[in-house]
Amino acid sequence: MRKLTISIYNPSQSLACCRLWSVIVILILHSSLFTFRSFAQTAGTLSPYSRFGLGLLHDQSQGFNKSMGGAGLGVRMGNRINTSNPASYAVIDSLSLILDIGMTGSFGRMRQDEQRAAAKGASFDYVHVGMHIAKNLGLAAGFMPYTDIGYDFCSPEETVGYNPDNMQPIKSNSAYTGRGGLNQAYLGLGWKVFRNFAIGANVSFLWGKYDHTLLQQFSEGSSSSNAFSYILKNNYASIRSYKVDLGAQYPVRVSKQDWLSFGLTASLGHKIPQEATVTIGEKTDTVASPFDLPYTFGFGLAWQHKNTLLLATDAHYECWSNCRLPIETMDGFVPMKGLYKDRTKIAVGAQWTPDPFSTIYWKRIQYRAGMNFATPHLIVNGLDGPYEFCMSIGAGVPITNRINNRSFVNVGLQWLRRASHSAGMVTENYFLINLGVTFNERWFMKYKIY
Repeated sequence: MRKLTISIYNPSQSLACCRLWSVIVILILHSSLFTFRSFAQTAGTLSPYSRFGLGLLHDQSQGFNKSMGGAGLGVRMGNRINTSNPASYAVIDSLSLILDIGMTGSFGRMRQDEQRAAAKGASFDYVHVGMHIAKNLGLAAGFMPYTDIGYDFCSPEETVGYNPDNMQPIKSNSAYTGRGGLNQAYLGLGWKVFRNFAIGANVSFLWGKYDHTLLQQFSEGSSSSNAFSYILKNNYASIRSYKVDLGAQYPVRVSKQDWLSFGLTASLGHKIPQEATVTIGEKTDTVASPFDLPYTFGFGLAWQHKNTLLLATDAHYECWSNCRLPIETMDGFVPMKGLYKDRTKIAVGAQWTPDPFSTIYWKRIQYRAGMNFATPHLIVNGLDGPYEFCMSIGAGVPITNRINNRSFVNVGLQWLRRASHSAGMVTENYFLINLGVTFNERWFMKYKIY
């Protein structure tokens, strides 16, 4: 008698997964919105350094490597989406649909000379979706911020001159506000070309709002009434451009239980073809293509022992010195170089899982730690901008107690210091709390009845 094999799709399991995903996604989005509303009501929550350039660069790491210092160019895992190197999409599990969501809350202090200020805020960091779409071919898509702008501060009152008629001092006070930043939506593919060598690319659409306003007020003597005001408003409300990131990975088996993986990335720099509008009082000037995106290059190594230990290190180089910003001259605002520096970032991190196949829950938890250091890419008032140093710890906690569970809640704690070697600059210290969820369920599993 012939054996009859029937392949069927199990709708009950898919429905259960859908319900689980829906409930957790709603909870994450609800908590993100609540946290954002709570922190947004507090003034002065973001860095004054976001006033310069295109704003502060947003951390591009995600749940699995945010607590590893952001290292990930050589990391290659079939159960995670690794956007830092699109070549990693080539090994996404063919049976899984992966969804990754994350947010960050920050609490810190800012200091300049003898002045102190508290700072707190929240951000929705990323949402990624990934799947296997063909043999040796994986796809990922998602959203994440690229730069952040948000500040509201005043300079100390100072005497700028005297009225020659009555010798009363003329005092000046400046108020600076800024809002906006660039957002990034991407679509990426990773392809295993031969054996273990893989290449990939992310193509991103960038858009955002870029507003800066300076209100300078002058008063005479002890009078609180203003003699006159000066307003400079830079409004780049419709920035739209593209971004292309390329990647390659090649893992080498060192021993029966050890792999060493090499990762390379490159991003293509170019002009942002959008006009910028600058308003000074009643006068408006338009600047054509005043911004650039930099060429960037990265190299990473990752060493994996069994399924228990992962060590990773990255090096990034970003060519910001060739990028331009609009500068006021005798002929109006003109795009010019000289307000950026080339940036170098080094990251190292580790992940340890005592026993990923143990029946004991805590042994399947993924424990993580890492750090990174970055040189400044901004020039502030002719001086080098802030260096950044960050240390992090965290864990990936299985959502369920099943041994083959592939979905995790990612929690992390970071300490970030942003400071310049130049005197008189603002020093910032933050504690960051990261929360993310990685859903990874076998939606494309087929079952057989004999």
